[in-house]
This record gives sequence, C-alpha cells and structure tokens, in this order.
Amino acid sequence: MVKETLKLVIQIPCFNEAETLPATLADLPREVSGFDKVEWLVVDDGSTDGTSEVARVHGVDHIVRLDHNSGLAKAFMTGLEAALHHGADVIVNTDADNQYQAAAIPDLTSPILEGRAGVVIGSRPIEEIEHFSVFKRFLQKAGSKVVRMAAGVEVPDAPSGFRAFQREAAMHLYVFNNYTYTLETIIQAGRLGIPHAWVPVGVNAPTRPSRLVRNSADYVLKSTLTILRVFVLYRPFRFFATCALILSLPGIAVFVRFSIYWALGDGGGKVQSLTIGGAFIVSAMIILIGGVLAGMVAANRMLLAEIRYRQLRSSLGGGHSRHRVDSDP
Repeated sequence: MVKETLKLVIQIPCFNEAETLPATLADLPREVSGFDKVEWLVVDDGSTDGTSEVARVHGVDHIVRLDHNSGLAKAFMTGLEAALHHGADVIVNTDADNQYQAAAIPDLTSPILEGRAGVVIGSRPIEEIEHFSVFKRFLQKAGSKVVRMAAGVEVPDAPSGFRAFQREAAMHLYVFNNYTYTLETIIQAGRLGIPHAWVPVGVNAPTRPSRLVRNSADYVLKSTLTILRVFVLYRPFRFFATCALILSLPGIAVFVRFSIYWALGDGGGKVQSLTIGGAFIVSAMIILIGGVLAGMVAANRMLLAEIRYRQLRSSLGGGHSRHRVDSDP
C-alpha cells in the first residue's frame, strides 16, 4: 500500500547571526512526533559575518541567501516560499537568537496535525519576562488588540515570531509590510477564515540586543507605526471614517453654535463660524472619500494575494505532501 509522508521544515531568518546561530541549531529537533522528516532552512538576509558558512557547517539542510539585507519581513516570506518548494507540509518559524525554546515545537505543530488549525502562534509569558520593558509589554498587548479588532482573531501574543503554518495556509499568506510579518500574517489568516490556535511557549535568556530596534523609543515608534499601518491596510474604511467623524465634530459644533446665535437674532456677527465649520466638514468629507478609495485598494490587494495563492498552488500542489513511500500491505 502507499502512505503519505509528512515533512516539517523549520525556518530561521538570519542577519549576521554567526555567533548566535550555533546555539539555536543545537536546540532544534531532528525528530518531531507526527512527522517522517524534519529539515532545517536558513534564510541569510545579506549577512556579512559568514552566517551561511556557519549554517552549512552545523548541518542546515537548505540555505537561501539574499543579495542584500532586505528586512525581516522579506526574509520571512522568502523562507516560507523556499520551504514550500522543498515540500514542507508544515513550516515552523523561529528566531536565530534562540529566544524561543525549541522544545515547544511538538506542541506548536500538534494543532495542525490534529486538523484544528492552519496557523499556530507560540504565546510567550509576557508578564514574566524580566527583560521586557513596560513599554514593550504594553505594545505586545496593543498588537494583540489590533489583531482582534482588524480580524476578530484572539491571540494573547500576536507579535510572537514563533509560529507554525500548515502548507495550504502558508500559500495564502503574503506580507506587504517591510518591517515585520507578525501582526499582518495573523490578520490575513483571520480574514481568510484560516483556523488559528495558540500554545504557551517558554523563552530563553536574551543572547544579544534586538536587531529590529535600537532603543525603547525606537521600538515604541516603529511598533506604533506598524500597528497603525496594519489597521489602515486591513480596516481602511473604518480607520478613515473614524478620522472623518473626529474631524467633523468641531465643524458640527461650530454650526450648532451659529444656529443658536442666529435663532437669538445675533447671527450676523458670527458668519465666520460658517467658514470655519465648513472647512472642518469639507475636510472630513475628503477623508471619508479617501477611505472609500482605500477600501477599493484593499480589495485589489486581496485579489492580488489570491492570484499569488493560485499560482503557488498550481506550481506546488495543494493539500498534504506529494511525497509518498511504498510499504508492504
């Protein structure tokens, strides 16, 4: 008879990780329950410290090297597509600085193997991580709240990069944000109706400062802009309509003020109120029209993502692995 073989590919986006990568690889499993084969994939995002060579020496199965540093989101997507081309049924993404405890990978992939989820997020114990600042903890929660508002997906630690993707779900996802992929991929999964789950995971002590941010202020600024951009991308009309409403309120108040004075017979000296109120209301209408146009652009973006998915599915095949082995009846 013929039976399917399941392959797990663990991908690691890297940028100048020659020092930290060996410890990360040393913790990665070569066998995971439910899978017949486990392979490692490193995406070298234009490193200049010999990261690719270190990966090769430590037995990494697949190495993809980008010509120049393109950012975490680009490296993540490159790894996702490379893993699909190498026949992955499930893809686990983890960080090269060994932040996440690899022992949780079986728990991370279990909901996918059981058919309960297409995307699984590793949720860190945020309140217990001592090296997380108050601002970082706040932004972790804010990111999770934005995900819930934008896609109705409940995930305690949406910014976590430790996650697993079922093959079909991975084909659907595409990151438009150049900074990071964490929030956007969850929102996409939620809007596409891809089942999601989360599991608690442990973290290791920090091995180096974050490469994404220079300091707390930089982290706050970038995270805030990312959250704002994600909300504009996936809830454009709601965002612009809210802005329009806020801007129109002063204009409405001014008109009400003028109406009161006019009713009392003193409207002649308050004509400037009509000019100010009109300016606010016209500005609000322009923003609202911008929201309608942004909604149309968002629909077009989703259409392009669907076209990309169909192309990938056509070239790679959908469903479970195409790898099969013969076995005796």
